[in-house]
Amino acid sequence: MTQIAVLTPDPADKSYIGRWPEVLARLTATLEGTGATVTATPWTDHIEDASGLAAYDLILPVIAWGYHRDHARWLKACATWTEAGLPVANPAAVLGWNSDKTYLSRLADKGVPIPPTRWSEAITQDQVDAAFAETGAPVLIVKPTVSAGAFRTQRLTPGQTLTEAPEGPAMIQPYLKSIETEGETSLLFFGDRFSHAVNKRPVPGDFRIQIQFGGLYTAVTPDAEALALAEQVLTAIDEPLLYARIDLARDDAGAWVLMEAELIEPDFYLDHDPAAGAGFARAVSERLGG
Repeated sequence: MTQIAVLTPDPADKSYIGRWPEVLARLTATLEGTGATVTATPWTDHIEDASGLAAYDLILPVIAWGYHRDHARWLKACATWTEAGLPVANPAAVLGWNSDKTYLSRLADKGVPIPPTRWSEAITQDQVDAAFAETGAPVLIVKPTVSAGAFRTQRLTPGQTLTEAPEGPAMIQPYLKSIETEGETSLLFFGDRFSHAVNKRPVPGDFRIQIQFGGLYTAVTPDAEALALAEQVLTAIDEPLLYARIDLARDDAGAWVLMEAELIEPDFYLDHDPAAGAGFARAVSERLGG
């Protein structure tokens, strides 16, 4: 019997306790449809020693939520899994570099359009003021480069004081007005095949599209330009990915830009998938040689 491990949050992190079991249940139902047995195990149990994962045919980090609050240990875990040669998907090396949003700069160097971004080792008020003065942007977004779920993300207007500045490396981007009017669109790929897409909009007056902030999710059919950009992103990444969620939004000129390439623990939105996860199950079966 095929054994699959799904990595879950640190048990000490109570912030996700009411949400991840539901996601796990959807994933388990999909994976068990391939004939596999699924075991949930906290990623924090396997940081220094990979032996507890050695017996599994496939290890999925898809609910390793909260790694951004424990980033040093996350990178150590990724190194441990890589050294042990574990069948982690996506590959443990990818889980390392994708945990820091500076990867967006490397994708931009390969021609992938992203919002204009300023990178800082330590954000200051002077840097924010300079960004307003030099870009003329009416609103800016400031967030850590290691972040998830709008963690320590701030939306600022000129003259507004930066409070609770991100600790360590951070990024400054113009706020895209389309987030409120059109939302963000996520395109899901399993085994390099497009599966489905979901549009995510914030509630009126907010900019955070995550479900914990009231985000409104709707299944959509992406236009040709969005699909082409998502495929361009995957080509630029050029890694053996089992899954990918490519998050896009329109810039002020109406062109699609990459917001995130989520390759670690994205919600697949299987409840909005017309195929009910069949594409993911097929990709897993193929990865296992079935």
